[in-house]
Amino acid sequence: MDLFQRIREEAYEANMQLPELGLVKFTFGNASAADRERRVFAIKPSGVPYAELTPEKMVVVSFSGEVISGHLRPSSDTPTHAVLYSHWPDIGGIVHTHSTYATAWAQALRNIPIYGTTHADHLPIDVPCAPPMADEMIKGNYEYQTGMQIIQFFQEHGLDYRQIPMVLVGSHAPFTWGKTVKKAVYHSAILEEIAFMAYLTEQIHHSGSYAAQPARLKEALIHKHFERKHGSQAYYGQESDD
Repeated sequence: MDLFQRIREEAYEANMQLPELGLVKFTFGNASAADRERRVFAIKPSGVPYAELTPEKMVVVSFSGEVISGHLRPSSDTPTHAVLYSHWPDIGGIVHTHSTYATAWAQALRNIPIYGTTHADHLPIDVPCAPPMADEMIKGNYEYQTGMQIIQFFQEHGLDYRQIPMVLVGSHAPFTWGKTVKKAVYHSAILEEIAFMAYLTEQIHHSGSYAAQPARLKEALIHKHFERKHGSQAYYGQESDD
């Protein structure tokens, strides 16, 4: 019996959702699913087209980045996933894409402003954009340093990864996470939709010849929409919802 069958199947299903949701093209993305008891995760193999994937092709890697099971080379982003799993104990899945609109904001080195209640339903602040990493980090173990860049950015800005399940890596692209890889995929799709809506909001605003940026969502609405889904007195959805 394969000890890693569950996470292999979860990682496979998550990776297959990415092109279905329009979040990746060709092989530009990856998803991983963790088994926290065994401190391992299953991740997409590097450069393999989505149409050729199977659960058995998912590569199992330890939280320290060592390949445990699998005959293919794991995603080149594996060290980033390993860093996030090893530092953040409450995540069970990670997704990295180069989805069009979220990546465009990352390339512009901009946070995605919180303009509407769709955004506030999922996080109470602008989607943060971490600055491009320093040259010495780029020249080193690049993918490992990408993970450390995210960790350090959250620490420096007092951000809680459990409340803010997404980040733009400046000049690069988005990463999302969640308690499960299914939730991480959901956050990736939501991030892309938020990025698209914010882009359209600014375009519509500027077409009206307004000089300033669109108004940020009122704090009362931010608080109401975030708390009704995530607060201690949340009442949106059913009790069994993730």
